[in-house]
Amino acid sequence: MHCLPPEMVCETKIVAEDHDAVPGGGQLHHQQKQQQPTTTEPRPRAASSPRWPTSPSPSPPVDAGAAPDAVCIREFHPAQREVVRRIFYAGIMERIPNTAFRGLKDQPGAQLVYGAMAVICFVVTKSLLVTCCLPIFLMGMRYYFSRKVILSYLECALNTDMSDIEQYYMKSPGSCFWVAMLNGNVVGIVAARGNEEDNTLELRRMSVDSKYRGKGIAKALGRKVLEFAVINNYSSVVLGTTAVKVAAHKLYESLGFKHVGVVKHYSLPGMTHSVLERVFFQVRYHRYCLQLREE
Repeated sequence: MHCLPPEMVCETKIVAEDHDAVPGGGQLHHQQKQQQPTTTEPRPRAASSPRWPTSPSPSPPVDAGAAPDAVCIREFHPAQREVVRRIFYAGIMERIPNTAFRGLKDQPGAQLVYGAMAVICFVVTKSLLVTCCLPIFLMGMRYYFSRKVILSYLECALNTDMSDIEQYYMKSPGSCFWVAMLNGNVVGIVAARGNEEDNTLELRRMSVDSKYRGKGIAKALGRKVLEFAVINNYSSVVLGTTAVKVAAHKLYESLGFKHVGVVKHYSLPGMTHSVLERVFFQVRYHRYCLQLREE
């Protein structure tokens, strides 16, 4: 399948959704202050710039002095590739029911079309039973097309930047990839990709393991990206997301991001734009920006 170069949403997106609203953020910040201070060195910036592999990799360094319940944000290590991809995969798969069902409340046009279909169904069949079964059929079609498109997007992402994180983020000037560690386990991920043309940093691929949400991990990952942006003298941090859940948008706003626009009929990699797909799959793409300094 031909995959387009990953855009903002091929990140985040479609991966920035989190269920931390963000409770525990202050507690996490207090825990981080109690740990030994670490120095973040600026990364160099250019003047212009089978699914789960099993090959062995060296183990990542272990912080023996970390408190048992403290969350540590560290740079990605190649040995963490499989678990990072698993967290990303699980986060994207959650988008299927969310887009199919929760997303309908933000699509008045689709609601109007479905209502008209119900009226036509009753007029043609004169059957209340058939008309009552129509919503089940419509929701089933929404789920089918949501799953089809999101799986295509996921395949594209896993074969582009998420297939070689070290090359795409760790060796790329002005970019980085971090993992959140809790009790020796990787529980969250986030990436940052620099754009030298407009001196912006893009927050991408944020996702937290569902078993560890509500602990302020997503907010800690977001703060790490902002810290990276300040150290590397970026003027702003941007992100794009197709997240449906309100918690994800509240997270960005709690970090200081401002909502700067929305694309109501956004096109994801893998979309065919057929008539049925247009009827049963729509996604809204939200843009956020945090201005750090004026250029």
